[in-house]
Amino acid sequence: MSVAGVVIGEDGRLLAIRRADNGTWELPRGVLELDETPEAGVVREVLEETGIHVEVDQLTGVYKNTTRGVVALVFRCKPSGGTERTSSESTAVDWLTPEEVSERMAEVFAIRLLDALDGNGPHVRSHDGRRLISENA
Repeated sequence: MSVAGVVIGEDGRLLAIRRADNGTWELPRGVLELDETPEAGVVREVLEETGIHVEVDQLTGVYKNTTRGVVALVFRCKPSGGTERTSSESTAVDWLTPEEVSERMAEVFAIRLLDALDGNGPHVRSHDGRRLISENA
């Protein structure tokens, strides 16, 4: 199981990283450890990848990669301290507008941030690693 944090700043910008392994822009995320709750995993992953401390607000979506069989729980979070920094997993950390999210991120990652903003969650979606799979398929 994977967890990810949609961190929304006071100005409405969204915290994103450029991944070190493939250069793509994504939200901070990672694999949940056996002994931690999903909320604790989100707090840990965001801090490890960005240097930002967060408070978890609520679950905004469940996303399944049908190709890899990975399920990701995505939580909306509020920043509560820290300073942006890169890590071994991130080569850049930035606060993006929703428009910049749509421009820089692949659809399957951008939708997770945009879903967290709409207030209609939690959303449940499937994708093949590149594209969303229609709910009617």
